[in-house]
Amino acid sequence: MTRSIPVALGGRSYDVIVGPGLIDRAGEHIAPLLKSKRTAIVTDSNVGEHHGERLSVSLERAGVAVDVITVPAGEESKSFEGLASLSDQLLDLQLDRGDVIVAFGGGVVGDLAGFAAAIYKRGIDFIQVPTSLLAQVDSSVGGKTAIDTPRGKNLIGAFHQPRLVLADLDVLATLPAREMACGYAEVIKYGMLGDEAFFAWLEAHGAAVLAGDIDALTHAVGRSVEMKAEIVAEDEKEQGRRALLNLGHTFGHALEAETGYGETLKHGEAVAAGCGLAFRFSAALGLCDPAEADRVERALTAAGLPAGMADVPGHPFSADRLIHHMGQDKKSEGGALTFILARRIGEAFTAKGVDPDALRRFLIEQGAKP
Repeated sequence: MTRSIPVALGGRSYDVIVGPGLIDRAGEHIAPLLKSKRTAIVTDSNVGEHHGERLSVSLERAGVAVDVITVPAGEESKSFEGLASLSDQLLDLQLDRGDVIVAFGGGVVGDLAGFAAAIYKRGIDFIQVPTSLLAQVDSSVGGKTAIDTPRGKNLIGAFHQPRLVLADLDVLATLPAREMACGYAEVIKYGMLGDEAFFAWLEAHGAAVLAGDIDALTHAVGRSVEMKAEIVAEDEKEQGRRALLNLGHTFGHALEAETGYGETLKHGEAVAAGCGLAFRFSAALGLCDPAEADRVERALTAAGLPAGMADVPGHPFSADRLIHHMGQDKKSEGGALTFILARRIGEAFTAKGVDPDALRRFLIEQGAKP
């Protein structure tokens, strides 16, 4: 039932292990990687309450000393203030460069703890133990770490690869349905950008994935991680093909900025709406058949996810404000807008120099305010 998927990066290669029961066996996987038998677990208040003791016990059973740092749950922790607080606590523990940080939580904890590891004493090792579906298939793999600023998401960060990723599928049983759907948005995104057969499998089996069926989850998470691992190995620093993983993100991040990066619109929901808009925009530009956009919309709606702006609380938004946010996107170059668009399901590509007037017309057609 357990799968081990390599991320091939030469001397910095690591495995992503996917399967049930991994938290209770974390010590046997982690201990052999440690130079000194000491770790600092960084978790949040929700994950720590539900699963923290099991991870600590597993590590201690393997002879690893454990300190635990708990940060407040929620996106607000992924900030300069949150980073400063975490860094101070790591310094208080007097960790040295032979010690390891274990990021135990969802994407917020992984991004925050990973970035802290990247800059603590100029960089120490860290291990990802992601506890949300979204983190298991996306943010825990590939070494992107970052914090948010009022100007946008993930604008301050570093590439810092983990030593290991343990994706325990059992932990997903405690996730609320909304969080599962947010993770599923990233899963189905992989089918949209590069594997039509996987997309079709999800159309047939998505309900089982969302219901937590272990066999369905093993295939969905495993295939997602396989695709990301292959792309990261080819393009670690996002100079080329890795940018395709941002399908839906330029639209999605703009919607998140307008809704305040909070509970109104979660990241996975923003990605879903952004994917729907990316396919609609591709169709509007004559790049893909509108039937492809219809199929994407049906698949997202079937999963209970937003498929466009009309499904996002706060609609209608200002077209000019959305375009302003898109101009802050990390893919933009020289002030020119860059999008990940699609020719069909399973074939995404990077489109540079997108016409802002065409974008503005499209947003207004989708219901944005002029």
